[in-house]
Amino acid sequence: MALFRYKAMTRDGKIRNGNLDATNEVDLEQRLVRMGLDLIRADETEERRAAIGQKKVEKADLINFCFHMEQLTKAGVPLLEGLKDLRDSLEHPRFREIVANLVDEIEGGKALSDALAEHPTIFDTLFVNLIRAGEATGELPKVFDSLSQTIKWQDELEKTTKKLLTSPLIVGTVVLGVTAFLMIYLVPQLVDFIESMGEELPIHTRALIATSDFMVEYWYMIIIAPPATFFAIKLLIKHNEKAAMKADFFKIKVWKIGPVIQKILLSRFANFFAMMYAAGIPILRCLEIAEGVIDNRVIKQALGYARNDIQQGDPIAQSFANTGLFPPLVIRMLQVGETTGKLDYALLNVSYFYDRDIKDSIDKVQALIGPVMTAILGLLLGWVMLSVLGPIYNTISNVQM
Repeated sequence: MALFRYKAMTRDGKIRNGNLDATNEVDLEQRLVRMGLDLIRADETEERRAAIGQKKVEKADLINFCFHMEQLTKAGVPLLEGLKDLRDSLEHPRFREIVANLVDEIEGGKALSDALAEHPTIFDTLFVNLIRAGEATGELPKVFDSLSQTIKWQDELEKTTKKLLTSPLIVGTVVLGVTAFLMIYLVPQLVDFIESMGEELPIHTRALIATSDFMVEYWYMIIIAPPATFFAIKLLIKHNEKAAMKADFFKIKVWKIGPVIQKILLSRFANFFAMMYAAGIPILRCLEIAEGVIDNRVIKQALGYARNDIQQGDPIAQSFANTGLFPPLVIRMLQVGETTGKLDYALLNVSYFYDRDIKDSIDKVQALIGPVMTAILGLLLGWVMLSVLGPIYNTISNVQM
């Protein structure tokens, strides 16, 4: 397909400019007609889809898509007509192009799930499999509603994660800035004065001067080292599976923050698992898909062990208990769900349990960050003052004697 830059007119006479993939101008004109546009002029361009310059498709666009389709399919509007209505009402150029492509694929005989699978960067494996389950069971409205709620929840969870990580980064940056100011600007101005006293300097003063000299001499290394180390670690993680596993293990074990990240990941897993199970997807397939949406290798490996245990005939609750990731209360909920046949409700309760715990944990971490950073700054300033004022005090004492 070629990418065309077009100029077209709406039915009420408004001019629209945009970009659209098409086989040729005839195909382009047909696509625009289906979008309610009459082609005026078209020019083929060598730019590809990624360079169109459109906005990224955000979660809000997916939520709107799911809500729109849930309402129309629930009202009995045929799927194809619902997609056409959505295509004509979208203002987001990139997403409108995608929906127009979905219409073309379905008119060509594909199922909605297969058409969605053609856009994996927008509709992930979980989304596609849930739609496929909805098509098989005739519960598409219910699936669209579940997807809408889940994407909203996922968006809130991502914001919660950012909130957890942003605060320490900001405060840590401030501490590093203060340290650099003291060592590179303030301490060098005091060194000559301290050394001119002729006193033997204590070890903590010599350490301060050595640190300051190093930072003044190699300030460029201090600027280059952190980003260079960061990208080196990322490169190592990308190409070394063992290093990647250790990095993911560190993420869920780091003091105070790690356990919260682990709860966020397990909450996401429980929510996705519940939604897929409720849609009628078999348990082993649910676990296989859920492993794909968890971006931590340690947890993914543990869930893989649980899936193998279930495949060999072990009870679900026992298989999850063997992973060592879930607390006893969660295992008890799974046992109840397995016994009553309402595993999806039990998993949603697990997700709810984690969500409440996550919010409380984040509040505690954020409340702890202030005092910890204040203590670090206090120790740093105390070190500088003791190292500078200590020799002065000793000199004054010797003079009085």
